[in-house]
Amino acid sequence: MSDPGRRITVASYNMRKAIGTDRRRRPERTLEVLREIDADVIALQEADRRFGARAGVIPLHLLEEHSPWKAVPFGVRAHSMGWHGNALLVRKDALIVDREPIHLPALEPRGAVMADVRVRGIMLRVLGMHLDLSGLWRRRQAGAILHHVASAADAYPTVMMGDLNEWSRQGGCLRDFCRDFTSAETGPSFHARRPIARLDRILVSRECRIVACGVHASLAARTASDHLPVWATLEIG
Repeated sequence: MSDPGRRITVASYNMRKAIGTDRRRRPERTLEVLREIDADVIALQEADRRFGARAGVIPLHLLEEHSPWKAVPFGVRAHSMGWHGNALLVRKDALIVDREPIHLPALEPRGAVMADVRVRGIMLRVLGMHLDLSGLWRRRQAGAILHHVASAADAYPTVMMGDLNEWSRQGGCLRDFCRDFTSAETGPSFHARRPIARLDRILVSRECRIVACGVHASLAARTASDHLPVWATLEIG
């Protein structure tokens, strides 16, 4: 029997350092897009600046004063929101039980982040990632992520989200992920002005039933980044 009380909404967004298709950096516009989706848990990619202190693009005061979310702290860099641009946002009343950055094999700096959170009474493991442009390295990174999740001491319903950079509909790293996880059929999310590629993915473990999912293609979303956000409403078993 379906239980609406066990439902949460998750989303993934490559925010492109808040630089829109108009070439303007506007973090407040990124937050506007996130507020339109109003997800309980959000995985962000390209959330930090690339050079220097790699500070978070969305100022913390902006997040605190103008959003219902808080960033999961990973404690890697003092001014960063996440790890190698990957960040996780959760509702401010959510309980963060555990969190850790995940080092990935790569030619260029790549990483993933993982957190165990209790959101509206629902315990969930969430992983955010941004994989390599190279198909060979993507598959190595997928293997490292899957091994990390399988090796965790405690098992929870799991959601993995991010920009996989996988142009294939079923092959490559998607084949690896989908042995044990289900990919939400959200639709094409890149390029934001004319989406043709399903680069952004939400993958869920078998305890999660996908109730609804899609691509958020509002006017703000079409200009805030070169990617559109993807979302899914899940019922957690």
